[in-house]
This record gives sequence, structure tokens and C-alpha cells, in this order.
Amino acid sequence: MFNPPNTQVFFATVWDIVRQIPPGKVSSYGQVASMLPPGDYADPPSMRRLAPRWVGTALRKSPRGAGIPWQRVINSQGGISFPPGSPQAKEQRRLLESEGIVFDRSGKVNLQRYGWAGPPASYLREHSLLPPQTWQRPQLFAD
Repeated sequence: MFNPPNTQVFFATVWDIVRQIPPGKVSSYGQVASMLPPGDYADPPSMRRLAPRWVGTALRKSPRGAGIPWQRVINSQGGISFPPGSPQAKEQRRLLESEGIVFDRSGKVNLQRYGWAGPPASYLREHSLLPPQTWQRPQLFAD
């Protein structure tokens, strides 16, 4: 598996992006990864496949007390990635529910409702990041 070439820089970038997610909103590992430009260390297909995992690693290694709202990053299906019933899964759900996020009966978050649209374009430009993937479904019919 490829690893980011400079984990310090990669992790710091991920942590800064995650700090932008407001309370009551969620992002996915893939959405955070979609903002990171491919580097010389991985071709774009490998980057799309591996970067979400690297985002997860960055969040696991985030320093405690650094104000990184790790709980706001979930998987692309709207679920918590920790094993069901684990202390980590319970804590993540508790933190998200305390921010007003509602889970359905299957333990999923409605990404159309709670999905973060990403940071402002000015933030993306200032940090040399790409526009994030969105949660919006394509409109099938014109209004």
C-alpha cells in the first residue's frame, strides 16, 4: 500500500480540513480525501482508492485536545466505521447526536440532510485544495 510521502504534512492538512466541518454536519473519509490534490507519490486512481484510508489513519493519530472534531467524519454510506457496539462507535454516535445529527433505524446518517458541502472556495484556494465531492443527487427533471 502506498503511504503519503510526508505524513506530518498530510495529517496536518487532514486535521485542518476536519476542523472546518461545522457542528451538525458530517463528512466522509472520501470527501475529505477528495480535496487533497494527488501528489507525486500516487497516480490519481491509486489516490482515489487509498487516500480515504489515509484520512482514517490521520484521524486515528490526531492529538487529543487539539480541537479536531473526528466524530464528524463517517463512512460514505452514512455509517460509523468503528465496530458496532464498540466504545468508539458509541462515543462517536453520542457526540454526533449531541450536535443534533439523527441516525435512522439502520444506524445511518442522511447525507443529503447532514452532509457538509465543504469549505468556502476561498479556503480551498488559500490551502491549494480541490473542490470536494458533493452529497447532492443529480436533478433528474427541471423545475
